[in-house]
Amino acid sequence: MQPIKDSSTAPLTATVRRSDDLLHPIVAALISVIVNYGGTFILVLQGAKSAGLSPQLTASWIWSISIGVGVTGAWLSYRYREPIITAWSTPGAAFLISVLPNTPYPEVIGAYMLSALGFVVLGLSGYFERVVKMIPSGIAAGLLAGILLRFGMGAFGGAGVDPLLVGALILSYAVLRRFTARYAIIGVLVIAIMLLLGLGQVSFQSVALSLAAPVLTTPAFSLNAVFSVALPLFLITLTGQYMPGMLVLRNDGFKTSANPILTVTGLGSLLMAPFGSHAFNVAAITAAICTGKEAHENPARRYIAGLACGVFYTLVGVFGTTLVTLFVVLPATFITTLAGLALLGAIGGSLATALGDPRGRETALMTFLATAADVTLFGLGGAFWGLLVGLVVHGLIHGSFRCSRCG
Repeated sequence: MQPIKDSSTAPLTATVRRSDDLLHPIVAALISVIVNYGGTFILVLQGAKSAGLSPQLTASWIWSISIGVGVTGAWLSYRYREPIITAWSTPGAAFLISVLPNTPYPEVIGAYMLSALGFVVLGLSGYFERVVKMIPSGIAAGLLAGILLRFGMGAFGGAGVDPLLVGALILSYAVLRRFTARYAIIGVLVIAIMLLLGLGQVSFQSVALSLAAPVLTTPAFSLNAVFSVALPLFLITLTGQYMPGMLVLRNDGFKTSANPILTVTGLGSLLMAPFGSHAFNVAAITAAICTGKEAHENPARRYIAGLACGVFYTLVGVFGTTLVTLFVVLPATFITTLAGLALLGAIGGSLATALGDPRGRETALMTFLATAADVTLFGLGGAFWGLLVGLVVHGLIHGSFRCSRCG
């Protein structure tokens, strides 16, 4: 005799499953946005301060870059059903701190537009995608592991500043991983917020929402700005953001070509440049939070994280400096610990891939170490030099830069 099935619970089970499908990628997106604004956006604010921009122009910069990142990331994720997370150029923002005081702002805007146009042309040409395909998977994984290493170390490094908060979050993560690995990072986020509120380290009472107002600046063009701003910004963003960002996607099995990503983000940057946006691109570090299995066990559902990121970024952009200030004042130890714990899976996975092939283990390890050293030369950061070291050593040892993925 067959047991009688209780069909009355089926709709409830389906609802729970659908909610679960949405919860994990949305929380991954929220953590990604918190880490981005709380960890690197201070560079944008420092750049605005060094340039002597008015509060209105600073708010316009925040509006343009947040809206641009939100719209392009959400559209690309929806169009290709992959978690294509976009972000502003962090190394580009760091570079601008030193050049903005010496360049007239209209010429800076013109340089932003020329740099963005360069990405559109590169995307339409298809050459960048060919370069990405030539990189062996072990070197790509070693590069990613090297980029993420300092964030993993940051999860523990903050203990010297705030041992109570960091210790509580790490212990909470360990306990939650034992009983419910799927909800561990969600639980850590909730516990962290409760601790911050309980310890009085953060307060939402002073946040008064006000809409941001974009300010249009008429661009000007000069040869000096082309060589001192546009060209360095293009190269720094290409090597420091686009290359590792594409390798993050490839490392987690996503195959969207770099061509439309370059073209769409380039067009978005071009349209937003007159309002102050310096450059946005495919994300690398914060993207890894959304592209791995921690965001969702089913890769086909991870694109929801890209949509959620788009919504969060757009929301911040609409309210401009009021919401950004809230992220910036979050304790640094909270940001670094949360980021490190959220990226543990990505770090472990990339290291396993990098060291999994005995034949390419040495070159992958050298790529990892060179990238983790984070040496900056000629304005180019650790990601570029780590990749260069890996490719050169691979070519000298194995006599070829081709890989099995290239066909």
